[in-house]
Amino acid sequence: MPATLEIESTLTDRYQTTVPETVRRTLKLGKRDKLHYTIRANGEVVLTRAQGDDPVLGAFLGFLATDITRHPERLQAIDASLVERIQSLTGGVEIDLDAPLSADDE
Repeated sequence: MPATLEIESTLTDRYQTTVPETVRRTLKLGKRDKLHYTIRANGEVVLTRAQGDDPVLGAFLGFLATDITRHPERLQAIDASLVERIQSLTGGVEIDLDAPLSADDE
């Protein structure tokens, strides 16, 4: 990709626009992703993918934190044999967390 690529889109009467495919691909945007705008002093606007929190994950982590606070006696250390078992099952498995989901996974 060249150092600078210029792309245009058109605003509708309701001030909406379609994010061009090249921009979506570059920012790795998917449906319902949020955009972040940075407005610079010289009038330039930089568009980036927003780094939002996952509300489901946030709720789950909040549940765990509350449960640990209320019942610290329930915490247990992970047994070394369990760690070895997990490593034997997942060793050599490579996952690209940035790879797009297939149509079946969306």
